[in-house]
Amino acid sequence: MSKLHFVTDGFVKNNPTFVLVLGMCPTLATTTSAMNGLEMGLATMFVLILSNIVISLVAPMVPDKVRIPVYITVIATFVTVLQLLMQAFTPAVYETLGLFIPLIVVNCIVLGRAEGFANKHGVGESALDGLGVGLGFTASLTVIGIVREILGSGAVFGWKFISGDGILAFVMAPGAFLVLGFLMVLFNKYLAKK
Repeated sequence: MSKLHFVTDGFVKNNPTFVLVLGMCPTLATTTSAMNGLEMGLATMFVLILSNIVISLVAPMVPDKVRIPVYITVIATFVTVLQLLMQAFTPAVYETLGLFIPLIVVNCIVLGRAEGFANKHGVGESALDGLGVGLGFTASLTVIGIVREILGSGAVFGWKFISGDGILAFVMAPGAFLVLGFLMVLFNKYLAKK
């Protein structure tokens, strides 16, 4: 069996947003535009891949009693690195995402993959799993952002192609819930047909 299934499982079968329903806080809060969703997904994927790699390396040496604190420390380290890199090289993105970057530390997607996959598998498989789940999360957030941006402002990635005002509710919290719900139904209907 090809190692590609580690990537495709995280993208489709174990999609963190549409199937596992994890990471709802950043999903609902940062997807007011396609660009915000893409940026948050990429930031989470960065932490996910690197923390999966390190956790797969240290897991055999970590006693069960301190396993979760060690994993959170590893994740927090990579979130801090990400935060400092974003502040230095992409301050506008950091300002936009703000509070949600530090919250990656407690994102159940990252900790769940550390506990459920990385501590039981090798470095290569853990990196591929992080990539697959990260891509699935990034794609989910981007698609939700695209739908919300089109319906809310008639634009996508900032490019306005529908004149007039959009439906204000879609750039606010109720729109996030509606779009997420409809996309979850469509995604799961698609999976049921496979």
